[in-house]
Amino acid sequence: MDSPQTQPRINVDGKVGPIDAAKVPRYAGAATYARLPRLDQVERADVAVLGVPFDTGVSYRPGARFGANHIREASRLLRPYNPAQDTSPFANLQVADAGDLAVNPFNINEAIETVQAGALDLTADGARLLTLGGDHTIALPLLRAASERAGEPVALLHFDAHLDTWDSYFGAEYTHGTPFRRAVEEGILDTEAISHVGTRGPLYGKKDLEDDRRFGFGIITSSDVFRQGVDEVVAKLRDRIGGRPLYISVDIDVLDPAHAPGTGTPEAGGMTSRELLEILRGLRGMNLVGADVVEVAPAYDHADITGVAASHVAYDLITLMGLTK
Repeated sequence: MDSPQTQPRINVDGKVGPIDAAKVPRYAGAATYARLPRLDQVERADVAVLGVPFDTGVSYRPGARFGANHIREASRLLRPYNPAQDTSPFANLQVADAGDLAVNPFNINEAIETVQAGALDLTADGARLLTLGGDHTIALPLLRAASERAGEPVALLHFDAHLDTWDSYFGAEYTHGTPFRRAVEEGILDTEAISHVGTRGPLYGKKDLEDDRRFGFGIITSSDVFRQGVDEVVAKLRDRIGGRPLYISVDIDVLDPAHAPGTGTPEAGGMTSRELLEILRGLRGMNLVGADVVEVAPAYDHADITGVAASHVAYDLITLMGLTK
């Protein structure tokens, strides 16, 4: 049993919320996401926060296997009320930290199967999943699980500097650069409602973009966000997605390295953390069925800049889940 100093507080509506920072300092106690209860401390969760410490699919700098706990540590300062959306996400929803999923670091195929099985298990009672990566390879099994639970292909908003629709790396079909090509091939995405946001940087060739369009992706580049502005981008995304079940996947390298240095494949010219958060907030009321935040590599993170950004992105994603139609 938890000691009185580590017990999560009870909200007025009976949901178990974060530890009261007026009684236990934010730097004390176990580092669950936003100092929320563990999954085994609540009867059931509306949203489970799951860590997936896996980075075997990376093609450049490793270290995202340590991302989930880095985000948890950076989330200690988050508070229960979200003024940007005028709501209290942890009162609207019972949110709990499901800990980390143990995945095989030496076998990508087995790891993918483990993530898919774990996601299906955690959502069996209707809970939604907010996953902290880990590298972007894990988006494929998470999308498989989300599509299965939705009973149909899902819409996708993919925030990333990169397309992640390449065919293979060194003959490997499952890497952090291929999940969305595989997802299209498997028929788990609604190809009338899939978009990249924040892409930028050099490619191997124009064929990369041609393939991407053929798959059905719309592209809003980082430059588009800068030139068109958040409101226009949000309007385009809402129009494309409509009321479809939506999955949001956020690679933290969608942010400029000034806002997220701690990642494996940084690209200059990215979005600001403010732009990303405002776009997410503009999706209020959409049918968000699941989300992930991936590619946080703490070894390259100065002053927890990336971890803080990722923790706030996750917070706004959870907030959106409480504001779903």
